[in-house]
Amino acid sequence: MLEQAPFHAALADGPEGARAFWLRAGDGLRLRVAHYPGPEAAEGTVLLFPGRTEYVEKYGRTAREFAVRGFHVLTIDWRGQGLADRMLDDVQTGHVHLFADYQTDVAALLDAVDMLGLPRPLHLLAHSMGGAIGLRALTRGLPVASAGFTAPMWGIRMFGPMRPAAWALSWSGARMGMGHVYAPSTGPDSYLSRTPFEGNVLTTDHEGWEYMRRQVTEVPELALGGPSLRWLHEALAECRSLSRLPAPGVPCLTYVGSNERVVDAARIHARMRAWPGGKLEVVQAGEHEVLMEAAATRERIVAQLAAHYRQAAEAAGAQASA
Repeated sequence: MLEQAPFHAALADGPEGARAFWLRAGDGLRLRVAHYPGPEAAEGTVLLFPGRTEYVEKYGRTAREFAVRGFHVLTIDWRGQGLADRMLDDVQTGHVHLFADYQTDVAALLDAVDMLGLPRPLHLLAHSMGGAIGLRALTRGLPVASAGFTAPMWGIRMFGPMRPAAWALSWSGARMGMGHVYAPSTGPDSYLSRTPFEGNVLTTDHEGWEYMRRQVTEVPELALGGPSLRWLHEALAECRSLSRLPAPGVPCLTYVGSNERVVDAARIHARMRAWPGGKLEVVQAGEHEVLMEAAATRERIVAQLAAHYRQAAEAAGAQASA
């Protein structure tokens, strides 16, 4: 059952009529989903999988661009972030017990599609951590006609000896009952609240930066700090596991900034080279948040994704009627 949930429409700056709802995951945790409506004669619904630290309001402007192009958007606060149930007493810690638990949240999001009576076909758009969740969901038969990714977390960017050290520290921390402790060099403050715009790793667009920063400073409950050692171990293990799987048989369009400094861009390039019919677009001078770059960049990417979704739906329809 869906119950009305708080939603900060002014900060989201999305299409008119957007609403948020509480729902329960299969294991009882309370999640928050948001429906950004499209036109009455919509062409389908985009399932938007956010990244780590994110929340439904962040994608209001992206949803507005999709609404103009004929699509509804349904997005979620994953467990442990946004206004969903947090996992630890220190609510600023980004934590998950098992990475597979996010698939329970995906199942709840799909239930919400039916509860809200949203139009099909469904399409995926997944960012950063949501890219790992989305790829796993695709391998498990996520019922979408096509997929899009922005800076998907198919690997975490680390330098040389940092990777084995991260594996060792996160594994031993979890084994010794310290999985709740913040990963090294992180803490309770959110990146947006403690970092100046100059030199940030998210966007080159000052207005896009301020859009994100306003959301977490005006509604601190949305903010999240660094990941726990447990989250780090689970994320590393999930990326390794996904790297061993073949590409799903779903049309795919992926974007990565040429200056990506958060996730492993080499893993993205490698995955997309092996994705039959997949296409990779490099956003020149783009950082991690390509949908938070200048408005013209966001509009171009959404227009291309909408065309990609439309083409995939038409191809699936033609195949079904053949």
